[in-house]
Amino acid sequence: MGGKKRGGSGGKRKVVYVDMDGVLVDFPSGLACIRDDVRAQCAGHEDDIPDVFAQMEPMPGAVEAFKELAERIDVYILSTAPWANPSAWSDKLDWVRRHLGAGPGDPAYKRLIITHHKDLNRGDFLIDDRCRRGVKRFKGEVIRFGSKKYPDWPAVMRRMREVDPKE
Repeated sequence: MGGKKRGGSGGKRKVVYVDMDGVLVDFPSGLACIRDDVRAQCAGHEDDIPDVFAQMEPMPGAVEAFKELAERIDVYILSTAPWANPSAWSDKLDWVRRHLGAGPGDPAYKRLIITHHKDLNRGDFLIDDRCRRGVKRFKGEVIRFGSKKYPDWPAVMRRMREVDPKE
Protein backbone atom coordinates (compact mmCIF):
# COMPACT_ATOMS: atom_id res chain seq x y z
CA MET A 1 0.00 0.00 0.00
CA GLY A 2 1.61 3.22 1.31
CA GLY A 3 2.96 5.27 -1.57
CA LYS A 4 3.17 2.50 -4.17
CA LYS A 5 2.03 3.15 -7.69
CA ARG A 6 -1.39 1.53 -7.90
CA GLY A 7 -4.80 2.24 -9.26
CA GLY A 8 -5.78 3.65 -12.63
CA SER A 9 -3.54 6.72 -12.65
CA GLY A 10 -0.36 4.80 -13.47
CA GLY A 11 1.62 7.38 -11.46
CA LYS A 12 2.00 8.54 -7.90
CA ARG A 13 -1.08 7.85 -5.81
CA LYS A 14 -3.19 10.77 -4.63
CA VAL A 15 -3.14 11.47 -0.88
CA VAL A 16 -6.52 11.64 0.85
CA TYR A 17 -7.26 12.40 4.49
CA VAL A 18 -10.53 11.28 6.06
CA ASP A 19 -11.92 12.81 9.25
CA MET A 20 -13.37 10.50 11.90
CA ASP A 21 -16.22 12.16 13.83
CA GLY A 22 -19.21 12.71 11.57
CA VAL A 23 -17.46 11.14 8.57
CA LEU A 24 -16.16 7.67 9.46
CA VAL A 25 -17.76 7.62 12.91
CA ASP A 26 -21.36 8.27 13.93
CA PHE A 27 -20.86 10.55 16.95
CA PRO A 28 -24.53 10.43 18.12
CA SER A 29 -24.35 6.62 18.30
CA GLY A 30 -21.76 6.97 21.07
CA LEU A 31 -23.82 9.53 22.96
CA ALA A 32 -26.79 7.17 22.90
CA CYS A 33 -24.74 4.75 25.03
CA ILE A 34 -23.98 7.32 27.73
CA ARG A 35 -26.17 7.67 30.81
CA ASP A 36 -28.56 10.64 30.73
CA ASP A 37 -27.11 12.22 33.89
CA VAL A 38 -23.59 12.15 32.43
CA ARG A 39 -24.80 13.67 29.16
CA ALA A 40 -26.63 16.42 31.08
CA GLN A 41 -23.54 17.16 33.17
CA CYS A 42 -21.43 17.51 29.98
CA ALA A 43 -24.01 19.36 27.87
CA GLY A 44 -22.25 21.51 25.30
CA HIS A 45 -18.97 19.61 25.54
CA GLU A 46 -20.08 16.02 24.99
CA ASP A 47 -16.77 15.11 23.38
CA ASP A 48 -15.18 15.43 26.84
CA ILE A 49 -17.22 12.50 28.20
CA PRO A 50 -14.75 9.73 29.10
CA ASP A 51 -15.00 6.68 26.83
CA VAL A 52 -17.65 8.23 24.55
CA PHE A 53 -15.48 7.62 21.48
CA ALA A 54 -15.19 3.93 22.34
CA GLN A 55 -18.97 3.55 22.00
CA MET A 56 -19.39 4.93 18.49
CA GLU A 57 -20.51 3.00 15.42
CA PRO A 58 -19.33 3.59 11.85
CA MET A 59 -21.28 5.91 9.57
CA PRO A 60 -23.29 3.98 6.96
CA GLY A 61 -20.94 2.81 4.21
CA ALA A 62 -17.84 4.30 5.86
CA VAL A 63 -15.89 1.10 6.49
CA GLU A 64 -16.45 -0.22 2.97
CA ALA A 65 -15.60 3.17 1.46
CA PHE A 66 -12.37 3.46 3.45
CA LYS A 67 -11.29 0.00 2.36
CA GLU A 68 -11.99 0.85 -1.28
CA LEU A 69 -10.10 4.14 -0.94
CA ALA A 70 -7.13 2.25 0.48
CA GLU A 71 -7.01 0.17 -2.69
CA ARG A 72 -7.16 3.23 -4.95
CA ILE A 73 -5.51 6.08 -3.09
CA ASP A 74 -2.95 6.76 -0.35
CA VAL A 75 -5.47 7.29 2.46
CA TYR A 76 -5.01 8.42 6.06
CA ILE A 77 -7.38 9.15 8.93
CA LEU A 78 -6.97 12.75 10.08
CA SER A 79 -8.83 13.49 13.28
CA THR A 80 -8.85 15.80 16.27
CA ALA A 81 -9.20 14.51 19.82
CA PRO A 82 -10.42 16.70 22.66
CA TRP A 83 -7.51 18.01 24.73
CA ALA A 84 -9.47 17.58 27.98
CA ASN A 85 -10.43 13.96 27.28
CA PRO A 86 -7.35 11.71 27.34
CA SER A 87 -9.41 8.57 26.72
CA ALA A 88 -10.50 10.00 23.35
CA TRP A 89 -6.96 9.65 21.99
CA SER A 90 -6.74 5.92 22.74
CA ASP A 91 -10.44 5.34 21.98
CA LYS A 92 -9.91 6.64 18.44
CA LEU A 93 -7.04 4.22 17.88
CA ASP A 94 -9.12 1.37 19.33
CA TRP A 95 -12.02 2.31 17.01
CA VAL A 96 -9.73 2.18 13.97
CA ARG A 97 -8.35 -1.21 15.02
CA ARG A 98 -11.81 -2.61 15.73
CA HIS A 99 -13.45 -1.44 12.49
CA LEU A 100 -10.58 -1.23 9.99
CA GLY A 101 -8.14 -3.83 11.32
CA ALA A 102 -5.11 -3.85 13.59
CA GLY A 103 -2.44 -5.62 11.58
CA PRO A 104 0.18 -4.63 9.01
CA GLY A 105 -1.99 -5.80 6.09
CA ASP A 106 -5.05 -3.83 7.17
CA PRO A 107 -6.02 -0.60 5.35
CA ALA A 108 -5.61 1.82 8.27
CA TYR A 109 -2.54 0.28 9.91
CA LYS A 110 -0.36 3.16 11.17
CA ARG A 111 -2.50 5.64 9.21
CA LEU A 112 -4.17 7.51 12.07
CA ILE A 113 -3.05 11.12 12.52
CA ILE A 114 -4.43 13.09 15.47
CA THR A 115 -3.93 16.85 15.21
CA HIS A 116 -5.56 20.17 16.00
CA HIS A 117 -4.01 21.65 12.84
CA LYS A 118 -5.27 19.72 9.81
CA ASP A 119 -3.80 22.27 7.40
CA LEU A 120 -0.27 21.17 8.34
CA ASN A 121 -0.81 17.92 6.46
CA ARG A 122 -0.08 17.92 2.74
CA GLY A 123 -2.36 16.06 0.40
CA ASP A 124 -4.75 16.19 -2.49
CA PHE A 125 -8.06 15.79 -0.65
CA LEU A 126 -9.53 16.16 2.83
CA ILE A 127 -12.92 14.60 3.50
CA ASP A 128 -14.37 16.40 6.53
CA ASP A 129 -17.80 17.42 7.80
CA ARG A 130 -16.67 20.69 9.36
CA CYS A 131 -14.45 23.63 8.46
CA ARG A 132 -12.58 23.82 11.74
CA ARG A 133 -9.09 22.95 12.97
CA GLY A 134 -7.33 24.23 9.85
CA VAL A 135 -9.69 22.68 7.29
CA LYS A 136 -10.25 26.07 5.60
CA ARG A 137 -6.47 26.44 5.12
CA PHE A 138 -5.93 22.93 3.75
CA LYS A 139 -4.07 23.27 0.43
CA GLY A 140 -5.88 20.45 -1.43
CA GLU A 141 -9.55 19.96 -2.28
CA VAL A 142 -11.90 19.79 0.70
CA ILE A 143 -14.83 17.42 0.26
CA ARG A 144 -17.43 18.57 2.74
CA PHE A 145 -19.08 15.37 3.98
CA GLY A 146 -22.77 15.87 4.78
CA SER A 147 -23.10 18.81 2.38
CA LYS A 148 -25.64 19.03 -0.40
CA LYS A 149 -23.01 17.95 -2.95
CA TYR A 150 -21.53 15.18 -0.76
CA PRO A 151 -24.33 14.07 1.60
CA ASP A 152 -23.05 10.53 2.15
CA TRP A 153 -20.38 7.97 1.31
CA PRO A 154 -21.83 6.98 -2.10
CA ALA A 155 -21.57 10.62 -3.25
CA VAL A 156 -18.01 10.93 -1.92
CA MET A 157 -16.99 7.70 -3.60
CA ARG A 158 -18.32 8.90 -6.94
CA ARG A 159 -15.86 11.80 -6.68
CA MET A 160 -13.01 9.57 -5.55
CA ARG A 161 -13.61 7.16 -8.45
CA GLU A 162 -13.26 10.14 -10.82
CA VAL A 163 -9.86 10.86 -9.27
CA ASP A 164 -8.60 7.29 -9.69
CA PRO A 165 -10.79 5.11 -11.89
CA LYS A 166 -9.97 1.40 -11.84
CA GLU A 167 -8.39 0.13 -15.01
